[in-house]
Amino acid sequence: MRNAVERGELYLEYQPQQHRDGTLMAYEALVRWRHPVRGIIPPGEFIPIAEQSGSIAQIDDWVLMEACREAASWDQPLRVAVNVSAAQFRRENLDGQVRRALRDSGLPAARLELEITEGVLIEDMPRAKRTMQSLKALGILIALDDFGTGYSSLSYLEAFPLDRIKIDRSFVASLGQSERSLAIVRAVIGLAHGLGVPVLAEGIETNTQMSLLIQEGCDEMQGYLIGRPSSLVPSRPGKNARRRAAS
Repeated sequence: MRNAVERGELYLEYQPQQHRDGTLMAYEALVRWRHPVRGIIPPGEFIPIAEQSGSIAQIDDWVLMEACREAASWDQPLRVAVNVSAAQFRRENLDGQVRRALRDSGLPAARLELEITEGVLIEDMPRAKRTMQSLKALGILIALDDFGTGYSSLSYLEAFPLDRIKIDRSFVASLGQSERSLAIVRAVIGLAHGLGVPVLAEGIETNTQMSLLIQEGCDEMQGYLIGRPSSLVPSRPGKNARRRAAS
């Protein structure tokens, strides 16, 4: 794990995020590890090990730089969403790290969105607020990831400069089967829109889920129904996304 970056064993896949009208808006960068013996190892297995061993910092740096570099080469000026680990958010130089990635890649700041989980924010709210303000000063976007699975405190929704809220896939999976899940999704969308923040639902796998989310006013969608993670970004992604939405 410590040498995976140097050996070139890590690579990124990208999962599309589309607007409710079918227009492709962004790709989320997802890190993968191609182990020379074990083959492809999912992040759910190696990220916890990297966090324990201390090698997560090197992986975080590589993912951010690589995602910015690749996004800068895309034909269309789409957003690229990059997950920020808890260890990465706690580092004192996160804004410097982001500034360097933008400068070296040439990616405009407005095209980079960092996805941060709510558990990280609640650890030390004053420090988290300072960190997010320094990041926002760079011109990037910030999304609250996996909303609803942690503390879901209304206080930090008001306190932090969020550009997007992502509804966790666990609620989306039960849409069409559970009235409770629908009620939660409806409440989250209403709350976010009341704060002027758009909502993205992840983990969409069925037409029923998508129809209910559109009906409830969800702004953006992500999941296997929209598109699976892929190593290669289409040269004309906007057209492909509209074609998928119309089919």
